[in-house]
Amino acid sequence: MYASLLNFPGAFFGDFERLRRELDDVFDTGGLPASIRSVAPGAFPAINVGNTAQSLEVYAFAPGIDASKVEVTVDRGVLTIAGERPSDLPTSDPGADAKSGAKPSVFSRERTSGAFRRAISLPDDADPAQVSANYRDGVLHISVARRQAAQPTRITVQ
Repeated sequence: MYASLLNFPGAFFGDFERLRRELDDVFDTGGLPASIRSVAPGAFPAINVGNTAQSLEVYAFAPGIDASKVEVTVDRGVLTIAGERPSDLPTSDPGADAKSGAKPSVFSRERTSGAFRRAISLPDDADPAQVSANYRDGVLHISVARRQAAQPTRITVQ
């Protein structure tokens, strides 16, 4: 009965989608997160979070940063990644400005720069005393071990 509504061009639900897009444009909510666990588009660094039986694995994709200036902290069950990526935009030469009076122009800027901070809520069984982090080829890999008591144990049946 409802299949015709979903398959017909300009269907009933298409009108709702169009209305939602128009309201997003009016109230400028297009860049906001869609849910409580998501972030706004373009958040830096992009992260992937997963787990194994022994650890929680976090991959932060952050090319162009100095690993010695990245700060990884765990406090009250929250893993925080903070740092800064320098701007690669052209800077004006003081002598050139005096001669020509022109400043360098930037026509497109898609790569984010500046200070960043991402926070990840850790599960209750994460062990904040056993965290390791390494940065290689633009990827920051953080591994948080799980507490030994929370790891699965195999019980032999006799």
